[in-house]
Amino acid sequence: MSIVYRIVAVLAIGLLTSCAASPVAVKSPAFVGKAKTSLATGKFQELDGWSSDRVADAVPAFVKSCERATTQKPDGAPLDPAAQGGNFGVVRDWRPLCTLAANLPRGDEGAARRFFEKNFVPVLVASKGASTGLVTGYWEAEFAGSRTRQGPFQTPVYRRPPDLADNKPYLDRAAIEDGALAGKGLEVAWLRSPDDLFVLQLQGSGRIRLEDGGIVRLVTQANNNRPFVDVNQMLVDDGTIPKAQFSENSVRGWMRDNPGKAAVLRRKDPLYVFFREKDGDGPVGYQGAVLTAKRSLAVDQHYIPLGAPLWLDARDKYRPVSVQRLVVTQDTNDGITGPLRGDFYWGSGKSAAARGSDFYADGRYWLLLPKAVATRMVASLN
Repeated sequence: MSIVYRIVAVLAIGLLTSCAASPVAVKSPAFVGKAKTSLATGKFQELDGWSSDRVADAVPAFVKSCERATTQKPDGAPLDPAAQGGNFGVVRDWRPLCTLAANLPRGDEGAARRFFEKNFVPVLVASKGASTGLVTGYWEAEFAGSRTRQGPFQTPVYRRPPDLADNKPYLDRAAIEDGALAGKGLEVAWLRSPDDLFVLQLQGSGRIRLEDGGIVRLVTQANNNRPFVDVNQMLVDDGTIPKAQFSENSVRGWMRDNPGKAAVLRRKDPLYVFFREKDGDGPVGYQGAVLTAKRSLAVDQHYIPLGAPLWLDARDKYRPVSVQRLVVTQDTNDGITGPLRGDFYWGSGKSAAARGSDFYADGRYWLLLPKAVATRMVASLN
């Protein structure tokens, strides 16, 4: 999805400590100064909720990721070259399992469960003695909109300007909101309010529902290469919104009730996101696979590879909501940092937004690695 940042992605308040038993240290030269990662092999019986999940529902997502991770790549290529938090295997380790997964009978729970339990080893991810981290939620937002400027639809959504250069700072949010791009034919859609646009930019993608019933799907195309300033965190820090009540709805409610203050606050974040229209299924995660509702997870790929199955055990800090299910690491974004940080994809529409906007959970991350990879990992460090 190439998501730049999300409304809850940057509200990490620290990791709760929970020591992993007999951790297997993983050398991470590029990141040892940031977050020392350790991995500890375990058993499927140790995964809370494993016997209750419909793991067959995660197989299609895994197969999609397999196609992105292994197709037309040499056998010796790593599963995810960006993952420096450990040796997670190479294509030759994963390709046979990808083939087996693709040939599983669709929806056959027994076959899917046998496949994972026979071929993978659960590996608990830990960092600096902690094995519990933060899990938030995200979703594909939906807005009322128009392809043309008319009636209530007065807020433009811009595509990438032709004079925007990679890695070079461009016009900031304030300049663009003041009309620096107006009249240049860059409008891809029009929304009801600046608040709608701000949420779209926070989520990184969304569906625009037109007055005739049609749907336009927008995905991130680029940003203006400006630093991100977390204006939502400011609302928490100054007590405007209590931490336990933070959600998209609470932020939007405050912005709606305080339009003048909201306009000033938004402009403190110079980062601005541009969008393009996308045909077909979506949204698409950073790995390039179409995301699957309640089966896709965004992670920091510096520490956890994209394309791997992962058992997520997450329990909301403030509400009686838990997520214990097999997911696939298919996405990443700038607000998800460190080995114990994830963003759970709830899906599209109002129901997904309602669940995702309030999700703020303690979570444990169990990577499922091929047995051969896990065996080599342990042997190399003993």
